[in-house]
Amino acid sequence: MITLLQQTDYLVVLLIGVIVGYLSGLLGKGGSAVSTPALQIFAGVNPFYALASPLPAAITSTISATTVYSRQKLFNRQVIITGALFGIPATLAGAWLSKFLPGETLMILTALFIVSIGGSLLFSFLRKKAHEEEHAVDAIKDHHTLIVMASLGIGLLSGLLANAGGVLFSSFFIKKLHMPIKQALACSIVLSALLSIPGALAHWWLGHIDWNIALLLSLTAIPSSYLGAKTAVKMKSPLLEKLFACTLIIFGVYDIIYTLWK
Repeated sequence: MITLLQQTDYLVVLLIGVIVGYLSGLLGKGGSAVSTPALQIFAGVNPFYALASPLPAAITSTISATTVYSRQKLFNRQVIITGALFGIPATLAGAWLSKFLPGETLMILTALFIVSIGGSLLFSFLRKKAHEEEHAVDAIKDHHTLIVMASLGIGLLSGLLANAGGVLFSSFFIKKLHMPIKQALACSIVLSALLSIPGALAHWWLGHIDWNIALLLSLTAIPSSYLGAKTAVKMKSPLLEKLFACTLIIFGVYDIIYTLWK
């Protein structure tokens, strides 16, 4: 802990943990896309540690939020199992490849993709009539191959970017499987937790994790992610849909500016 106090502003790290944890529970994501640049810009954390240290916190924050979503019976077990079976090994492969590939271009392309998804979702949400309801398709029967391919791609990106993949999973569930927003967030947050485990282990082995920072983020993320999930399940779906889409756009633009600026 002494090393942490000498190198970073630990109060800022705690604050980042609170904010990112709340957003994780609210939007069904691990939070790495926000915490990584925030740790570098506001807490002065080394880029390597800022990239991977949030992963252990993503595990605790998503598990905490999962307890809220489980009470609402929002999980699709078949989708989660399929996503984990193919996403976890892809995450390990991506983490291994991360030491060979430059991450800046890939991060910008991913951010552009997230912005485009957010814009598309916002447009469709605004056009949807108030009385319309979306129903999840028979995901395994009709879209098994699509889920497998998406899980492989998202897992690979998660490993490369030390990201839990929650934003990409939830966007995929909404856009391609037509899941209701709350079910999509619930399924994506479980997968975020599962994919964070091999990602964290792989990056730990590569020496990319500062466990002092990870501990501080985890301690604050547990209660705040729980509160975020409680907010999500109580929020009206149309409002949550628009908030989710706008957040994707903001996060994507934020990541692009940060990557180019640094």
